[in-house]
Amino acid sequence: MTIFCLGSINADHFYSVPHIVAPGETLAATDHKIGLGGKGANQSVAAAQAGANVIHIGAVGTDGAWAVDRMQDLGVDVRHIKTVDAPTAHAIISVASDGENAIIIYSGANLIQSTKAIEAALAEAKPGDRLILQNETSHQPEAAKAAKAQGLEVIYSAAPFDADAVRAVLPFVDVIVVNDVEAQQLEAAFGKPIAELPVQGIVITRGADGADYIDLTTKQTSHADAVPVTPVDTTGAGDTFLGFFVGGLDQGLSTVDALALAAGAGALKVTRPGTADAIPSRDEVNAFCKQTRT
Repeated sequence: MTIFCLGSINADHFYSVPHIVAPGETLAATDHKIGLGGKGANQSVAAAQAGANVIHIGAVGTDGAWAVDRMQDLGVDVRHIKTVDAPTAHAIISVASDGENAIIIYSGANLIQSTKAIEAALAEAKPGDRLILQNETSHQPEAAKAAKAQGLEVIYSAAPFDADAVRAVLPFVDVIVVNDVEAQQLEAAFGKPIAELPVQGIVITRGADGADYIDLTTKQTSHADAVPVTPVDTTGAGDTFLGFFVGGLDQGLSTVDALALAAGAGALKVTRPGTADAIPSRDEVNAFCKQTRT
């Protein structure tokens, strides 16, 4: 099977800081690095590192060839990433000494997708393939609608949270993925418990409390415990979780086993600085889970 991902591609600028800057404060960074990021790129790389066949749909500017090359190096099929007349998106990421972060995003080329390009990519899909979406690109509803028409499972990460974006794409979504805060925002936006949303399943990541998958068809909940680690950089942890979860399902893992794999991948990721470049391989995650769960 194949996982398609319509997703953002960013140049991540990392600044190491003593603490997250306060309003009105000027703070000197102690280090600066540039790497591959964006929720979409992170999720595609994570799914590929989990062992899945992943095709990324997205856009960069003429300054973004390095990002496409890096994604390809990390196992992602990049044939459907277009070069457009806009700067490649970038993120300014402050990482504090305790691993917490604050992020500013400039969307750039991520908002210049096209229905034609999306449909051309999805023309390669077969029923049973999967499409991953997030809220960092344009054309999410168009992509989700086209995917559903071709029999794909649509998995939607409702982040960064935007109520209007959720409303537009939700009619075509099978599984929605949120963290605890986003779950509360969803309930507030729709005025109903999250378990009453018109989807087949919900993934809720809960930090130190692990993660749950709620099957709204069977009304059963699957749970994976978090793996305790000392965080170095929490950037991209949720994307790593999602990519490994979907990648695990794609390779035939049960929901419980896919959740456990994803929890291990997310935990290992936060012990490393960086985003897509720091996402672990399947072998590394397997070894880490074996070590920490025995």
